[in-house]
Amino acid sequence: MQNLSIKINVDPELYLKNPDSSDLGQKIISNSILLIDELGFEAFTFKKLSIKINSPESSIYRYFENKHTLLIYLTSWYWSWIEYKILLATTNVEVTAEKLEKAIHVITKPVLVDQTISYINEVVLDRIIIAESVKAFHTKDVDKENKKGCFETYKYMVNRLAAMVLEVNPQYEYPRMLISTVVEGAHQQRYFSEHLPALTDTKKGEDNITTFYTQLVFNMIL
Repeated sequence: MQNLSIKINVDPELYLKNPDSSDLGQKIISNSILLIDELGFEAFTFKKLSIKINSPESSIYRYFENKHTLLIYLTSWYWSWIEYKILLATTNVEVTAEKLEKAIHVITKPVLVDQTISYINEVVLDRIIIAESVKAFHTKDVDKENKKGCFETYKYMVNRLAAMVLEVNPQYEYPRMLISTVVEGAHQQRYFSEHLPALTDTKKGEDNITTFYTQLVFNMIL
């Protein structure tokens, strides 16, 4: 993925102009991630972003219709990037159970700094996904946006792992339900571990969340 030689694809429905196509667009993405993390999505506005990047607010609207579509863009970019990491982790892995285990590790472990795409801080974006991404689809327009393909990257990633589940046990009845539960649950547990530790069993310095969900998946399907 050096210098975006591995393309992180985001549905064109999510932007008016591809932010990856210009320095200003990349600046909008980079600083929106930092500002949403700092303020929270509710307090984040394009006006505040325009001040941060020292550019007219109208310039941001040339890329995104509103802050909601920007949030969907960020979540779509994130899941496309996670999809890439899953492919990287499982390439040339022949044993189906080992392949599934490696994929589970990707979706449950904390994100580390990735310098290959310089204008996106994936660690900060990961925090936004955990705290804010549910707001991308818990809306009145979710069905309409789903028909437009706004959530395809997330669904594609879940379906890829669901297929791995079926490679291990072709008779298992609920592969997508299982994987989506793991994805959302792992994020929830990471949030709990930081903010509401009484709701989780994580221990500092131990990889409890990945261990728990790996055991959960294999106990369910074997």
